[in-house]
Amino acid sequence: MNEEQVKKIIEGTYDDSKEDTLRSMLRDFYNKKMTSIIIVVWIYFLIFLALAIFSGIKFFKTDVAQFQIMYAAIFVCCIQVFVLIKIVAWLMITKNNIKREIKRLELRIAELSETVKSK
Repeated sequence: MNEEQVKKIIEGTYDDSKEDTLRSMLRDFYNKKMTSIIIVVWIYFLIFLALAIFSGIKFFKTDVAQFQIMYAAIFVCCIQVFVLIKIVAWLMITKNNIKREIKRLELRIAELSETVKSK
């Protein structure tokens, strides 16, 4: 089996309809199977957003340094939770793309092994 046949098999099985764009990744994430996870993520996001807004308002309204430090710490912790939620969501979004690429690789290997067996 020569190198041209291998390139032909690999290039011939590539599926352009499942291109990894941000829109396709989000469409894969927001489907019926992920509904419960999406709801939980958004609920946590809204809870910590409300807490961050509350602590930000309280920070500027109080004159006691001890309470200002407390509200600032709460605000920073809420921002850290936002980042954590975003990272977890991004990992879940990319998980579907990794699964798709593994399936493509399996199909290519199967076609390549069948071609080698037939030759």
